[in-house]
Amino acid sequence: MVLMESAVSLKTGEQAPGFSLKGTDGAVHSLGDYSKYEGILVIFMCNHCPYVKAKLDTIISLHREFGDKIAIVGINSNDSIKYPDDSLENMKKVAAEKGIEFDYLVDETQEVAKSYGATCTPDPFLFDGEGKLIFHGRIDDAMKPEDKATDKTMAHNINDFLAGREIRKDFDPSIGCSIKWKD
Repeated sequence: MVLMESAVSLKTGEQAPGFSLKGTDGAVHSLGDYSKYEGILVIFMCNHCPYVKAKLDTIISLHREFGDKIAIVGINSNDSIKYPDDSLENMKKVAAEKGIEFDYLVDETQEVAKSYGATCTPDPFLFDGEGKLIFHGRIDDAMKPEDKATDKTMAHNINDFLAGREIRKDFDPSIGCSIKWKD
């Protein structure tokens, strides 16, 4: 597990790095595809991490609640050679089994994760409609897979953003498995 506090590269107000990645739907998705939304939540995630598994229902709920205003995009940057559970084929299976309706993309080169400064799974980045970072950090306050959340951090921040209120804390460290980097 990794507490990502030490490795933040994108700073509040910085622009979301662009990407063009293949999704579980077979299409290629780019950052510009989400310009009609009021914001975008990019979550670096994977299939095998127990922290992601514990948050997946919450991420799906965020999409159901805010998906008409906030695009939610999952990006898997793990090395799928050493971690075959994270292959695109297995991503498709997980998306179908879990009912993932948001775009779930594969970052085979790992360049997108590096450009965002992503370090763990899950590692969420919330951007406004202009693509500027407004929050980087946890989905909720459940810091172990078996913990029950008492504070829905991301939902509160999205609600504050959509209501025009300032997000009180622009970084709140997440915890999860490290991204599985290629050698």
